[in-house]
Amino acid sequence: MREYALPSSKASQLAWHPAFLQAIQIELFDYRDSLEFKSEFQLTTEPLRIDLLIIKKPKELVIDKNIARIFKTDNLLEYKSPGDYLSIKDFIKVYAYANLYTAITPEVELSDVTITFVESKYPRKLIKYLTNERGYTVQKTAPGIYQVLGDYIPIQIIESKKLSESENLWLKSLRNDLEIRNADGILKETKQWQGKMPLDAYFDILLRANRNAFLEVLDMKTAPTLKSILTEAGILPEWIAQEKAEGKTEVARNLLAMQMPIEMIAQAVQMPVEKINALALGN
Repeated sequence: MREYALPSSKASQLAWHPAFLQAIQIELFDYRDSLEFKSEFQLTTEPLRIDLLIIKKPKELVIDKNIARIFKTDNLLEYKSPGDYLSIKDFIKVYAYANLYTAITPEVELSDVTITFVESKYPRKLIKYLTNERGYTVQKTAPGIYQVLGDYIPIQIIESKKLSESENLWLKSLRNDLEIRNADGILKETKQWQGKMPLDAYFDILLRANRNAFLEVLDMKTAPTLKSILTEAGILPEWIAQEKAEGKTEVARNLLAMQMPIEMIAQAVQMPVEKINALALGN
């Protein structure tokens, strides 16, 4: 397998929330005609907004999906990206948002609201706070899904890494530590979603956060080419060329540091001599 240099940007600096929205929309695809997704909600006439995802559903609709069985008519979702964690203050903030949202939205009753927290790790400190300080009971209802009992608002916590791969592949895979088999699996699943759902934000994040894993898949002879899959999914295939170029550039810099002749470097990494000269000058 070829080695590729990772960029310096950290996964925590990436825009994960648009990708989370697309992952949730795929997970709840069977109910797409009945659900309304609001990725940002203005609470007042002043510039006060909450960055939660709000999913509205008809009261009579029953969702038979593990991550949404608690849903009522107005469902607030707080997502924590990889590298972040769900703190006690996060819980209090979202809990306050739920009450405020209900108080200032005329058509919404508090009995119709639910709260869902999604993060990749088990929030041990928060669970301890909920059980010891608030007197709640936290009950595991499915792999990676914990229901918080004891409040007038239905609350659940989703540990995305522990979700079922067969039932929640898209949400489970929204992470920055995918293994090669996971990257290969998500790419193969992409084919069935062509033309059904947008995947641009989802794959943009997944590729940036798991570059080595996807580039390894690209090199696997038994796997379909990443370029063809991303092209069919509407993702710009230039990403592949860019990543390969970055890998070559890193190798060229290393060879320059070893004082190898520029012409030999250009031949070794298959790059123009002019480009190697520019790298030697620090450009």
